[in-house]
Amino acid sequence: MPHHALLESRGVVAVTGEDRVAFLQGLTSNDVGAVSGRRAVFSTLLTAQGKFLHDFFIAAIGDALLLDCAADRREDLTRRLRMYRLRSKVELRDGTEDWAVAAITGADAAARFGLVEPGQATGFAGGLIYVDPRHAGLGLRAILPRADAAQALAESGSEAGDAADYERRRIALGVPDGSRDLVVEKSTLLESNYDTLNAISWDKGCYLGQELTARMKYRGLVKKRLMPVAVDGAAPAAGTPILRDGREVGEMRSSADGLGIALLRLDATDGPLTAGGIAVSVRDADGRTD
Repeated sequence: MPHHALLESRGVVAVTGEDRVAFLQGLTSNDVGAVSGRRAVFSTLLTAQGKFLHDFFIAAIGDALLLDCAADRREDLTRRLRMYRLRSKVELRDGTEDWAVAAITGADAAARFGLVEPGQATGFAGGLIYVDPRHAGLGLRAILPRADAAQALAESGSEAGDAADYERRRIALGVPDGSRDLVVEKSTLLESNYDTLNAISWDKGCYLGQELTARMKYRGLVKKRLMPVAVDGAAPAAGTPILRDGREVGEMRSSADGLGIALLRLDATDGPLTAGGIAVSVRDADGRTD
């Protein structure tokens, strides 16, 4: 039986106006031209030097593009987008009071809505529901009118879960969560696996930060990556250095219930690893250790 949860850690930024697609297309890493009532995408905003600033989902509802983003950073996202508005005919506003973000997980969650492909979407309860573009194991995401979201989810044929369960699922799958697992103005998309999370269009043309992203891909410059890890004990705090033979080879990011995500050098994943004196081991994304 699928389970649903409202994700109160998520906020919504609404982008409207006749230039909304072209405006975001020139700034974000994915193809905004592909977004419609039948498809949503996962994308990012980078610095001009190609370093991470924000990630978000982009969905089209009515005459707006809605950005499902981290709630505690939505003001910063809006501010940074406004810096590039210039003469574009777009408006940006906080849509969090109007829209709620939810997730529905479970083996047959997507099939219940006739959805199959990553990002494939359909209208639902006055909003939109779509297959999470990042990983099939994360099921469905939805942007719903806030006033009716709880009732719509209760009537969706899924059982009530909670955001903590969803968080554990995300970490078990090794999927990073924005600035919780990336460092703002420092992390790059490829070292953070965003190339495998369907966050980058390689043929859309120029966007902010594209040069470094493309160079890292085509010149093979990635020397470290985010990886799923198992933790043998209390989870070290995010940012705790990971050591191998006394030498720093990475650092911890988010974790839950003995599983975590860590940034590790590609040449240092074997052998005994520790973080804050706790044993850490690289694992498969289904939870198995190497």
